[in-house]
Formats: sequence, structure tokens, C-alpha cells
Amino acid sequence: MSGRPPALAAVVFDFDGVILESAEIKTEAFLELFAAHPEHREAILRHHYEHLGISRFDKFAWIYRHLLGRELDAAESRRLGEAYSALVLERVLACPPVPGALELLSDLRGRLRAFVASGTPQGELERIVELRGLAPYFDEVRGAPDTKEAIVRDLLRRYRLGPATVLMVGDGLSDYRAALAAGVRFVARESDHQDFGGADVVRVADLTELRPLVGLAPASRVRGV
Repeated sequence: MSGRPPALAAVVFDFDGVILESAEIKTEAFLELFAAHPEHREAILRHHYEHLGISRFDKFAWIYRHLLGRELDAAESRRLGEAYSALVLERVLACPPVPGALELLSDLRGRLRAFVASGTPQGELERIVELRGLAPYFDEVRGAPDTKEAIVRDLLRRYRLGPATVLMVGDGLSDYRAALAAGVRFVARESDHQDFGGADVVRVADLTELRPLVGLAPASRVRGV
């Protein structure tokens, strides 16, 4: 019997830092949002990086409870969410794609299913994907309030995908944990703030390097070099 894994049927992408170079935009927005509390800057930054891909609303609640010493009510959470969206939306719409992302997505069409599993709120994610002209590349885009693990499990069930035929691509621990829990394969897009607990994770510098891992010709061959 062959020890080779089964052929891929689908790829699940995180969004910020994997499709668009928007991860640091989200980081800067957190710091701007809580600029009135400079004494907590490092703790906010550390928590944000340790929970990349987790819903902003969960992070707001943690900051209030553990740093500001009070519970975050629904109205204040909603206000923070609106302020955060206002800070990031224009910048995300203008930021560049991750190198190789658009070419890879284009070449995957008709070959493999492609999905997004993001910590961005669903409505905001859909708007960004639509305005950036990315909607045709994906079978579905999914965001918060669902967790990434729940999203991946739901996609496996509804599209009748075997876990071993699905690859998840992310840049944070939440992506890795979701892939591990759902039993799908995982590749990390490298970033300066990754920590996978010492796990031996396959890493790519950008989505150009992902091409051979999803059965596509390397970028040099695509360019005719």
C-alpha cells in the first residue's frame, strides 16, 4: 500500500496575512483603539499576537476583564467593534495581496474548492471580499462569530470532504489549532509572530511557495522562466 496522502480536494484559507497583507493593519488598529491606556500597550500587543485569527470581540472582552478590571457590556463591545471596523476597512481595501495569492487563487479555479475561514465578522468579511473582487475565487467565505474549527468542520460535512483531502493555510495558532482539531492538513504562511508550541509545521514565505503543495506548477514555470 502507498503511504502517500490522498489527493487534495479543497483549500481553506485564513484571510488576513494569508490572502491580503492586512495582518499588521489589524494590529495597529488594536493599539489605536486602546491608545488611552499606554500602560497596557505591551500586554495588548502580546495577547493579540498570541491569538491571531480570534474574534476581535473576544479580545475586547479579555482586555476589559484582565487589563482594565471591568466587564465589557454589549453596548460598549458594539461601539468598539464599529470603531475598529472604521479604522481598518479603508486600509484593508487598499493593502496589497500576499505575493502569489491572486495567481494561485486564479489557477485553483476549476481544480480545487477554495474557502475562507476568518476571525473577521461575517458581514465585514463579505464586504471586503466583494470590494476587492475576490468573491469569484471562493466557494464560501466564513467569518465570526463562528470559530474556525466550527467553520472547517461544517465545510467538511456539507461538502462531503474527507479531512485528509483538505489543506488549511493560516498564519496563527488559531488556524493551526482549528486544522488539528478538524483533522485537516496545515501549512503556515510565515510571520514574525508565530508560535506553534514547537510543532513541526510546514511553512511557506508566501503563496508562491504554496503552489507545488496544492499541485500547481511552480511560479517560475508559470512565468515561463
